[in-house]
Amino acid sequence: MPVLTCSGVELNYEVKGQGEPLVLLHGLGSSWRDWQYQWETLGEHFQLILPDMRGFGKSSKPPGPYKVDQYAQDLMALLDHLNIQQTHLLGYSMGGAAAFQFAVDNPDRLNRLIIVNSTPDFSLDHWRKRLELKVRQTVIRMLGVPTLAQLIAKRLFPDPGQEELRAMTIERYGANEKHAYLSALDGLAGWSIIDRIDQLVLPTLVLAAEHDYTPFAEKEAYVARMPNAQLVQIKDSRHGTPMDQPQVFNDLVLSFLRSEDSQEEAVS
Repeated sequence: MPVLTCSGVELNYEVKGQGEPLVLLHGLGSSWRDWQYQWETLGEHFQLILPDMRGFGKSSKPPGPYKVDQYAQDLMALLDHLNIQQTHLLGYSMGGAAAFQFAVDNPDRLNRLIIVNSTPDFSLDHWRKRLELKVRQTVIRMLGVPTLAQLIAKRLFPDPGQEELRAMTIERYGANEKHAYLSALDGLAGWSIIDRIDQLVLPTLVLAAEHDYTPFAEKEAYVARMPNAQLVQIKDSRHGTPMDQPQVFNDLVLSFLRSEDSQEEAVS
């Protein structure tokens, strides 16, 4: 993989496909490899820029916390390195937070924005959110990342026929370094750009799994504040939508990026 050195941190990335650039930002505990169900389909139409965000994959794992605005700055450095003046940007989960941050800070560098199972507000304003954070931190510190990987795999892919996805998640997530995962958690906790969400006027697609971690109503609320955003619910999907519903996911992404038509109906 090519490597970019940014502020002393080595950022690994991959480039696949041809066409307009499309950056894909992965989620917490993930890496560029988890876009494997998108490479072929999306790469036929776009030049995919697939970074390992700091702390994950083969990128450096410096001391944390890893702030969301650092991820956005890393992305800016990568775009400048590749001489990309404008791009489409897709962020999943933690990558969605980084995509939101980049979009409000650098709207002139984006054409279209896609957010997947994410939010512009990781404030710890509800006991369930505080509990979720505490549980992950406790499991990692007491039982280790491999144990957390097993729990996440069962939660993401609990259905019969998803054994391969569970095994892949256990192997990949379990390889994360403890300090890096905790640094990312610490950086996400309390982060928010919700007070700037109405500034995002670029065309935006928000994809929400039917059984995501956060309620669909929360996504409806923030999308309603965005002047040019549309929300689509993906049925029979959990938080790992790009992997558990790849065909539906890829079709929606391509339709949004290649057409001016709205996709306002939920997917059955």
